[in-house]
Amino acid sequence: MRGNVNDMNVQEVNFDGLVGPTHNYAGLAHGNVASMRHGGLASNPREAALQGLAKMKALKDAGYPQGVLPPQQRPDLGALRDLGFSGSNAEVLERAAREAPQLLRAVCSASSMWTANAATVTPSGDAPDARVHFTAANLQSSFHRFLEPQTTARVLAAMFRDEAHFAHHPVLPATPAFSDEGAANHTRLAATHGEPGVHLYVYGRQAFGGRTEPKRFPARQTLEASQAVARQHGLSDAQTVFAQQHPDAIDAGVFHNDVIAVGNGPVLLYHEMAFLDEQRTLDELRSKMATPLIPVRVPSEAIGLDDAVSSYLFNSQLLTQPDGSGAMTLVVPGECEENEAVWRTIQDHLLAGNNPINEVVVKDVKQSMRNGGGPACLRLRIVLSEVERQQLSGRVLLDDALYGELTEWVNRHYRDRLAPDDLADPQLAEETLTALDALTRILALGNVYPFQLG
Repeated sequence: MRGNVNDMNVQEVNFDGLVGPTHNYAGLAHGNVASMRHGGLASNPREAALQGLAKMKALKDAGYPQGVLPPQQRPDLGALRDLGFSGSNAEVLERAAREAPQLLRAVCSASSMWTANAATVTPSGDAPDARVHFTAANLQSSFHRFLEPQTTARVLAAMFRDEAHFAHHPVLPATPAFSDEGAANHTRLAATHGEPGVHLYVYGRQAFGGRTEPKRFPARQTLEASQAVARQHGLSDAQTVFAQQHPDAIDAGVFHNDVIAVGNGPVLLYHEMAFLDEQRTLDELRSKMATPLIPVRVPSEAIGLDDAVSSYLFNSQLLTQPDGSGAMTLVVPGECEENEAVWRTIQDHLLAGNNPINEVVVKDVKQSMRNGGGPACLRLRIVLSEVERQQLSGRVLLDDALYGELTEWVNRHYRDRLAPDDLADPQLAEETLTALDALTRILALGNVYPFQLG
């Protein structure tokens, strides 16, 4: 029996990741052009966290429900010890910096800020048991992100604790065959958030039998992983569409589908190079959706792949305005305004087009963008009924009081400059643990970090 999909109080809540105190530019993500380009530069963790909070506050003030997800414990000294580094924390850091600086950079990564990779979520209205279903992504394609799933799963379980309303599934096996990058490759399309949805899963390669793959950069999501998540969540063939990402887009730096396409309600905004078989993807969506699909196609003549990647137009947030009109707002990074072709396309093709998008909001998330994450990377979308929102554990829905406390927390605990050489500073590790311990008290989540669990 499915949930009450016609509940008028069903809302999409964007859970944004708080940028962690070790936010740095290590250039770890192969295939992420912005990350590779800015590797080695000094970062500003305080500015990064405040930029993220400012975006959350602005959307909350505009009437969009906004949640918060905490960062990971970094540096991950346990991972370094598992890899053979021993001694005190200071000795572990010093030896790693000397013998394996690439590993030190990886265990200090603040990449969990991009919560679009945290998990894949199915709302209760689509699930056969009328519960919200979660699968934390294994992120096995890169070591620095492979370190995240255990803590992510603990955090989600702490926030969505009530088993009558929420179901948590095992992380998929961390093997190349089941490489899973979470909601960055998943889009739910429906008439409204409270109506039955069709789930579009986009993959880069097939582990068993696939032939068409990118040549320059790795494909991070497999068809087999997407199919496994859909099975875990109890979705039927009539509720799912599996589409392959265009390999040429991956080779241009489109490492996740959310760098080349974004969907919300019945609208799918995408670049013409998003899918290997564009027409089949659209036809199958149309055949399975209960409401007409509204495709908004951006041709290569308007925006080339290079501009799409550098501006992150398609990594914008597409939000249904809270007034009930069905109109939509596109939240874009400042880089879109700075790119003439992209900004012209937004004005002439999107805002002036026959689609529900009638507002564009520009947000400064430069600290995240330099590491290859735009507004959509920073949020995990979770569709929740009013009852489900009431069952949330902890203090994780943003209001003015929480925003004030989190801003004060960032200003108290974060550095305003972090260079790669600073990652070996044992004082940074101590500062981070102190900050995270205080954060779990602010968010009332209990003990979710390894150092708190003993």
